[in-house]
Amino acid sequence: MAKELIKGNTAIAEAAIRFGLEAYFGYPITPQTELLEWLAKRMPELNRPFVQAESELAAINMVYGAACAGKRVMTSSSSPGISLMMEGLSYIAGTEIPAVVVDVMRGGPGLGNIAPAQSDYNQIVHGGPHGDVFPIVLAPANVQEAIDLTGLSFELAEKYSSLTFLLLDGYLGQMMEPAELPPMRKLNRIAPEWAANGESGRDRNFLTSLYINPADEEVANMRMIRRWKTIEENEVRYKTYFTEDAEYLVIGFGSAGRVALSAVRAARAKGLKIGLLRPITLRPFPEKEIAEMASKVKGVLVVEMNAGQMLEDIRRITHEQTPLHFYARVGGIVPFPDEIDEAIQRMVAGKEDHSLHPRDRWMEQMAKIGF
Repeated sequence: MAKELIKGNTAIAEAAIRFGLEAYFGYPITPQTELLEWLAKRMPELNRPFVQAESELAAINMVYGAACAGKRVMTSSSSPGISLMMEGLSYIAGTEIPAVVVDVMRGGPGLGNIAPAQSDYNQIVHGGPHGDVFPIVLAPANVQEAIDLTGLSFELAEKYSSLTFLLLDGYLGQMMEPAELPPMRKLNRIAPEWAANGESGRDRNFLTSLYINPADEEVANMRMIRRWKTIEENEVRYKTYFTEDAEYLVIGFGSAGRVALSAVRAARAKGLKIGLLRPITLRPFPEKEIAEMASKVKGVLVVEMNAGQMLEDIRRITHEQTPLHFYARVGGIVPFPDEIDEAIQRMVAGKEDHSLHPRDRWMEQMAKIGF
């Protein structure tokens, strides 16, 4: 199919429909509202259920019900709305059923603003819902990738009976660029055998996250842990750029990784051997790949649109055996390529005080420019 100019939020919504979305439940919140608005128009046209619930709490529990019935189901929201969904998300994870959640991140904490940020990283990647929860988390960096990862989200959720997040920032949700949508798939899915959908002529299916007996809860938790180990072994995804001869490595996900690529190209034009690793799966995280690449370079620069949440994962993985640097903008500000280029130059110069935490050195640099 031909490419068309399409907004990120709209692209995800239409891609979900074409990948076989059977039901959607959500509540509007900027900067993801266009996603819901598009589905509000298209789902009824296709005679598929769409409900704008009275709140995010109601929406996620509707998702829970539809997922138990074996439907390919999705919701979407933005940072404060995702926080409201946490109890229902834990029930979904504990019941071991597939569901897809799109989080279009905005500035925070609190009400914050509607500008793009990446500060939901810890909440989504490291659990969010209560209990031992192991969500799959995918992070696109452009509209085409958002389309493709929407389809992958459904595939992985159903393959592993998993809660799967598509995590992007408001910049990507609002931007428009050429992309190719997939062809429309027919809704001919057969309900999975485990579904509680009222089907007659078989044993009753009973789905729950309630295990009154701790021994039964332990069995369920061990089953989820084993499933997660399989995901870790088979579903790590990332992209690398200019890493074959790199002497320094930049790491960034989503929009931050995309902007960092422009800075890496600028540094390459100056003769600096800089490479970029952009994680696509934030969970499972490309730990082995990052550790291996970091061991071969003189320095690593982590770029984020938060206060260093992924940075802590990189510190844990590398044990800071390679000099570690950090650059970020927070509160809904997207860094410019020249800002990251300057951070690359400081890394290459090697004059920073490495007795300080990388975040403290970043804060010193921000103070120099008036923050």
